[in-house]
Amino acid sequence: MEFQRSSGILLHISSLASYGGIGDMGPEAYKFLDFLHAGKQHIWQVLPLCPTGYGNSPYAGSSAFAGNPSLISLELLSDWGWIAGDRIANLAGRNGNVNFEDVENRKRPLLYEAAKNFLELGPKEERFQSQWQRFTAFCTQEASWLNDYAYYAVLRREFKTGAWTAWPEPLRRREPAAMEQAAAQYGNELAVEQALQFAFEEQWTSLRSAAAKQKIRFLGDIAIFVSMDSADVWANPGLFQLDEDLNPIRVAGVPPDYFSPTGQRWGNPLYRWDVLAETGYGWWVQRIRRSCNQYDIVRLDHFRGFEAYWSIPANEETAINGEWIKAPGADLFDRLEHVLGPLPLVAEDLGLITPEVDALRINCSMPGMRVLQFGFSSVEAHNHLPHRFVPATVSYTGTHDNDTTLGWWQHATDVERAALETYLGPVAMTPVWALMRASSTSVAELAIVPAQDLLALGSEARMNTPAIASGNWSWRAPEDCWTEDISRGLADLVDVSDRDNDPLKSSATTRGQDKAMIQSL
Repeated sequence: MEFQRSSGILLHISSLASYGGIGDMGPEAYKFLDFLHAGKQHIWQVLPLCPTGYGNSPYAGSSAFAGNPSLISLELLSDWGWIAGDRIANLAGRNGNVNFEDVENRKRPLLYEAAKNFLELGPKEERFQSQWQRFTAFCTQEASWLNDYAYYAVLRREFKTGAWTAWPEPLRRREPAAMEQAAAQYGNELAVEQALQFAFEEQWTSLRSAAAKQKIRFLGDIAIFVSMDSADVWANPGLFQLDEDLNPIRVAGVPPDYFSPTGQRWGNPLYRWDVLAETGYGWWVQRIRRSCNQYDIVRLDHFRGFEAYWSIPANEETAINGEWIKAPGADLFDRLEHVLGPLPLVAEDLGLITPEVDALRINCSMPGMRVLQFGFSSVEAHNHLPHRFVPATVSYTGTHDNDTTLGWWQHATDVERAALETYLGPVAMTPVWALMRASSTSVAELAIVPAQDLLALGSEARMNTPAIASGNWSWRAPEDCWTEDISRGLADLVDVSDRDNDPLKSSATTRGQDKAMIQSL
């Protein structure tokens, strides 16, 4: 799909300055929409919205379909009447980095309390009737993933084992008698998880509708692989490379590179692509349909894995002894387009990219990504500089996996600094706005800037460091940081680089979806 010339900001929902230890879809999210609108930005890019798993990573979620309950706004639940305002009045955590312990110990119990209140009062009180009808419809429409996720969330909490592979054998294998017993024993808890997913859906839909009114699109992210510790693998073991004991045979990762001499052993179970092909890639059709219902534009993380993936024996401790295995590539995307129609997809094509990966992306009409920070290290990296861009590109100063631009500059080599100033001219103490201008004035269809760069923050504000297991995903924007001066600077840059456009304006389907969504409120 071709996108119109536009620009936007990368900021995950968890990074908003909200109460409860973590950012959410409440008032601060709407304030950020106003900031984007004032700055003539038409894209808000977020990371995966799934419930986080190991290391609190949104790329290791416990479901490829569910929303993260921690991102639900308690303030909005109070407005709905699900929970009294005085129950949330003492929540702290508006400033400072995300406090995951505070979220688990203080916010989660209040979310469960709110959901229980709704389940008790919803069928009885007239004020909840419309919402209760939407809840029952939601449970029916999303049953294909919602029920499995609810079981998974409840049982994972009940057994405190971390992963489903350590559950009692009948539940590991989803034996009908064991599942019936779990339904009877945990019926109330299952309903609570369903109610929380409904609350997430309601709040996210409202936020998207508010964004659409201001011609702001959400660019969402999905990881190519799913976590072993997930409802997806537990519910669909036959789609993954597992042995008879339901343990992984081979796992995903990437080979050794500049960042890691032993590579990265992610540990995700690999797909049985032959089995998926026999089903018409039904699971992937369902996943992409869900993603396109959640987001306006979908970024496919680790796109090169759709052409060939690094397969590592599960008993290996590092990624060194893996091998490249061919993936279905065009066969998968042809099927997705046949079932779902033209798709608004962006390919994350960073790393070791072969001509075959480029050909797959181009044949699927997906723009690729370029990251300006990469462009100054050597001649071989110049494809990340604007003079080498083509229109089918999403340009970034940096991504969630990079240091902030200021942090990168402060740690850059003499070669990188000299190359940058030769290319852009003297930048004094920081090249942040110089790189933003270079990105925005390039021919790239979309130009995205991480929020940390807007605020000129250093390495202390980095979101993630690949191959480092702890200390990631916790950055949060300071309160009241989205100033008029910054929005004015963004708007001026948009005007001079002709980016004041809806990236999907030409899509009648998208406009129809927006109209229907707004009218449903």
